[in-house]
Amino acid sequence: MSTGGGNRAIIAALAANIGIAVTKFVAFGLTSSSSMLAESVHSFADSGNQALLLLGGKRSRQPADAAHPFGHGRERYLYAFIVSIVLFSVGGLFALYEAWHKFQDPHAIDSWKWVPVVVLLAAIAMEGYSFRTAIKESNHIRGDQSWVSFVRNAKAPELPVVLLEDAGALIGLVLALFGVGMTLATHDGRWDAAGTASIGVLLVVIAAILAIETRSLLLGEAATKPDLAKIDAALVGDGVVSVIHLRTLHLGPEELLVAAKIEIEPAATAESIAAAINAAEARVRTAVPIVNLIYLEPDLRRTVTQA
Repeated sequence: MSTGGGNRAIIAALAANIGIAVTKFVAFGLTSSSSMLAESVHSFADSGNQALLLLGGKRSRQPADAAHPFGHGRERYLYAFIVSIVLFSVGGLFALYEAWHKFQDPHAIDSWKWVPVVVLLAAIAMEGYSFRTAIKESNHIRGDQSWVSFVRNAKAPELPVVLLEDAGALIGLVLALFGVGMTLATHDGRWDAAGTASIGVLLVVIAAILAIETRSLLLGEAATKPDLAKIDAALVGDGVVSVIHLRTLHLGPEELLVAAKIEIEPAATAESIAAAINAAEARVRTAVPIVNLIYLEPDLRRTVTQA
C-alpha cells in the first residue's frame, strides 16, 4: 500500500496549519476580529483533520484478522468521512455562529490594526505552499483527468481531502482579508461579520462535498473503467473461454477484490480447470497489481433456446 504522496501533502498541510492557527489566534486576541477567530478555529480544525488522516492511514495498515478477514483498508475512508464532519461542525457552523454574534454587536478594529492584515497575508503564503505541495503530489497520479474528475474518482481519499481543504483555506483567507480590510476602511464591524459568514458558508459547502465523496467510498466502489477492462481481458485465455459476469470492490485505495464467473470448456477436467483458474489469477494480478483477492467460479455458458 503506497500512501507516500498523500502523507507528504498531509504533513505539509499540518505544519502550515499549526503555525497559521497559532498566529491567527494571537491576532484575534489583539484585535477581537471575528474573521480572525473564525479563521483560527478553521486552521485548528484543519490541523486536527490532517492528524486524523495520518491516523487513518496508519490504522489501515493493520493486518487482516478473524473479525476483519479482508483487512482494515477502509479505515482511510472512515477517517476521511470524520474529517468532513469536523470541518462542517467545528469549522463551518462555528464560523456561522460567530458571524451571527458579530452582526448582533458589530464593532470596528480599534487596536493593532495592522496585525490581521499582516497575519492573513503571511497565512496566504503558507497555505499557498501547502496547496502547491498537494497539487504536485496529485499530479503524479491524476493523469489527464480534470481536477473535478480527480476529486470525484480518486480511490485514495487523502489527496482530494487536502486539496479541498487547502483550496477552501485560501479562499477563506481572501474572504477574511476582504472583511478585515473593509472594516478597517469603513470602521464598520459588519464587514468583519460578513467575511466570517462567508467563511462559514464556504466550509459547510466543502464539508458537504467531502461527505458525499467519502460516503461513496465507504459504501464500496468498483474498480475504475480502465481497470475493469484490463481485468476482463486478462481473465480470458488458457482454458477460460469468456467472462460470464464480473464484480469488483475496493477494500481500500490500493486493495481490490475481484469475483467472477468464468466460462470453461465443456470437456475440461478438474485438473485443467484448476490450472486455468491459476493462470487467470496470475494474468489479472499482472494487469492490475492492486488486485489482491480473486474468487473465480467456473461454469458453462448456457444458451437460451426459443420455442
